[in-house]
Amino acid sequence: METRDEGCCLTAEADASGRPWLHEAIRLVEADANRSADTHLHVFPLPPEWRIDLYLKDESVHPTGSLKHRLARSLFLYALCNGWIHSGSTVIEASSGSTAVSEAYFARLLGLPFVAVMPASTSREKIELIEFQGGSCHLVDDPGTIYDEARRLAAESGGHYMDQFTYAERATDWRGNNNIAESIFGQLARERHPVPSWVVVGAGTGGTSATIGRYVRYQRHDTRVCVVDPENSAFFEGWRRGDASYSTGRGSRIEGIGRPRVEPSFQAGVVDCMISVPDAASIAAARWTSTVSGRLVGGSTGTAMWGALRLVAGMRARGETGSVVTLICDGGERYLHTYYDDDWLAGQGLDVAPFLATLERFADTGDWAEPTR
Repeated sequence: METRDEGCCLTAEADASGRPWLHEAIRLVEADANRSADTHLHVFPLPPEWRIDLYLKDESVHPTGSLKHRLARSLFLYALCNGWIHSGSTVIEASSGSTAVSEAYFARLLGLPFVAVMPASTSREKIELIEFQGGSCHLVDDPGTIYDEARRLAAESGGHYMDQFTYAERATDWRGNNNIAESIFGQLARERHPVPSWVVVGAGTGGTSATIGRYVRYQRHDTRVCVVDPENSAFFEGWRRGDASYSTGRGSRIEGIGRPRVEPSFQAGVVDCMISVPDAASIAAARWTSTVSGRLVGGSTGTAMWGALRLVAGMRARGETGSVVTLICDGGERYLHTYYDDDWLAGQGLDVAPFLATLERFADTGDWAEPTR
């Protein structure tokens, strides 16, 4: 009994010795949130006679330039409060880019080393952003190996693998606490359609669709959640088949969304509709949205806009009124050498012209005609 008491005391002393660092780390992360004003909800121009409103929640204005800033903050708080990160811990993440940029920011804020394990195909701009935030990049040729490689590096360094794809859906308080869903509904409160008919998002980790889908159910809203999915991604087919183990084994050209497997954080039960979007359509919609809105947007925003505009066209065809919300996930500046580079498109065999024609016709007539492929 004495040995047990002594052991308990030693454990308590060891635990208490790390508390000052932990308390300061949590303060720093929460102070970042306190400094960050809520992101804007922009009105996207549609003809007023349609009586349908389209909104773009601009997540590109976060300190690290993307929607993933919210996720990284939640993941760090979750890991800190679970006792997984300590003073001096090496933080490691498997990421296609934007999450790694945001996590590198928070790691540097806490004085911790950060390593991003990512596909070698990741855009040069994103790699430079991670390095600018003080992180380092570990590139792999096969996108499907990033998870095991991240685990290996964490084990070798004695660090912590953040594992965004597992913890994204549980690290965020989906009931409120100024999450993205609560923010959207608060900003819509004085609009003519304050409860949107649809919220359209992509699935990278699945965390955003899980948060929004749970929130609308908790608040008893009739809003439906649509998840858009690019080529080579497993989410759409896995959702259609009801198979959470489905895998394509291939990476996505649309960074930030689309995964070679259905990720653990993806909650199929809160998704009302999914739309599979060709990569050429995603890029066409990103370019078209940038031209119409005057805001340079990334490829994942293009994927979401393609889906949102299809839903708007369907509502209009059925004589429905209401509102649709989607996200500006990040800025197009990160993709100047890819999605906005005609030579890159040619090298990828992507022809955006038919999809741009669909968008132009939609803007002129409100009708939607999917290009034949």
